[in-house]
Amino acid sequence: MSYNSFNSPIYLNAVNNINNVKCAAPGETYYVKGIRKALLTINPTSKTTFMKIILLTIIAIALFSCSPKPAAVQAPPPPSLPVATITSGTDTTYQEYPASIEGTVNVEIRPQVSGSLDKVFVDEGAFVNAGQPLFKINEQPFRAALNNALASQHAAEGALANAQLEIDKLTPLVQNKVVSDFQLKTAKSTYDIAKANIEQAKANVATAKINLGYTLITAPVSGYIGRLLKKQGSLVGPTDAQELTQLSDVHDVHVYFSLSEKDFVAFKGQYPGTTLNDKLKHLPKVNLLLSDNSTYARAGKIDMIDGQFDKTTAAITIRATFDNPDGLLRAGNTGKVRLGLTHKDALIVPESATIEMQDKVFVFALADSNKVKKVPIGIEGKSGDNYLVSSGLKVGDKIVLTGVDHLQEGTVIAPQAKPAEKLAAVIK
Repeated sequence: MSYNSFNSPIYLNAVNNINNVKCAAPGETYYVKGIRKALLTINPTSKTTFMKIILLTIIAIALFSCSPKPAAVQAPPPPSLPVATITSGTDTTYQEYPASIEGTVNVEIRPQVSGSLDKVFVDEGAFVNAGQPLFKINEQPFRAALNNALASQHAAEGALANAQLEIDKLTPLVQNKVVSDFQLKTAKSTYDIAKANIEQAKANVATAKINLGYTLITAPVSGYIGRLLKKQGSLVGPTDAQELTQLSDVHDVHVYFSLSEKDFVAFKGQYPGTTLNDKLKHLPKVNLLLSDNSTYARAGKIDMIDGQFDKTTAAITIRATFDNPDGLLRAGNTGKVRLGLTHKDALIVPESATIEMQDKVFVFALADSNKVKKVPIGIEGKSGDNYLVSSGLKVGDKIVLTGVDHLQEGTVIAPQAKPAEKLAAVIK
C-alpha cells in the first residue's frame, strides 16, 4: 500500500473521522479544529508523516468518545388543579326592585273654611296625636254668623208662639159660630209655617257651629307633620291649590314596587294556591334595602297585588307592609325590595370557577385526556358567590374550580377531585 498519496485509504479514513467529530465544550472545538488544520497541511510523503496522521486520528476519536452527550429537555409536569362534578340542587336567588315608601295613611291638611290663619300650633316634622290642634283660623266672622243664626232661630220660635196664640183665640169662636172656620184654617197654616221656620233656623245654627268649628284644624290621625306651606297670617281657603301641610301615619309603612310580566309569572308560579289571595297567604317575607344599602331590621309581608298591569310599563304593582315602631321610615323614602325566587334542580357553579369575556361567562370543562375546554354558560341568576346555570353544562360534567385565569383551550391538567364537603364549602 502506498503512503505517499492523498488518496491513501488510511489518510482518507483519518480525514473523515476527524471531520465527523462533534464537540460539546469550547475547548474541545479548539483542539479538533487544530487537528483538522494539521491534516490538511500534512504532505504524506513519508512513513513518519503517515504515523503522525495515525496519531492525530487517534486523538480525534478519543475526543469524540469522551465528549458528553447533550441532555434531553424534559417537559414541565401538567398543572394540578381542583376539579368538581356538576350536580343539581335547590337554591334561592334574590332580585332587587326599586321601591317607594308611603305611610299607611297620608293626609293632606286643608282648610274647610276661608279666613286668615291666626295660629300655627305645630312645627315641621313634629309627631302629633289624633285630635291635636294644628292650625287656627280667625273665628270672628264665623262666631258672628252663629249669633245671627241663633237670633233667627229665636225669631222663628216667637213667630211659632204667636201662631199658636192665634189658633187658641179662634178655636172657641169657630165652635160658637162667631167667625168662619176659614180664619182658623189660616191661623193653623201660619202656625205650620212658623214651625218650619224654626227647623230652618236650627239648621242654620248648626251650619254656623260647624263652620266655627272648622276654624280650629286638628290632626285626623296620629303621625308626622310635613312641611308647613302656609305661615301665620296667610289667607287660606278650601279652593287653594296648595295644602297647609301633610300628615303621615307611619307606625306601619306601605312599600310599593313593580314586577315585569316575566318575573310576575315566575313569582306566582312557585307558590301554592289557586287564586292570588291563596298565594298571598303562602308568600315568604321580603327584605327592604335602604338608600345606604343597609338592610332594614324588620322583614315585610306582601299583602296586595294590583288588579292589572300598567299599559305603559308592562309591569304590575305589588305592595309590602313593614312595621315601623321606631319611625325610621318616612313617607317619601325610597329603597329596594329584595325578593327571593326559589329555583329547583338548578346547576350551581361557583363564581370563582368562571371567567368573563365580551359579556359572556365561560368555565373550563374537563374533556378527554385531561384536556380542558372553554365552555360558554347561560346564567339564570346569582345566589351569593354562586351562579345558577341555565345552559352550557349538565349534571355530571366536570369543571375546573380555581386557577382558570391562566388556562388556555386544550391545556392538559392533573385533575384533583374535590371532596363533597369541600365543594359545598366553596359553593357556600
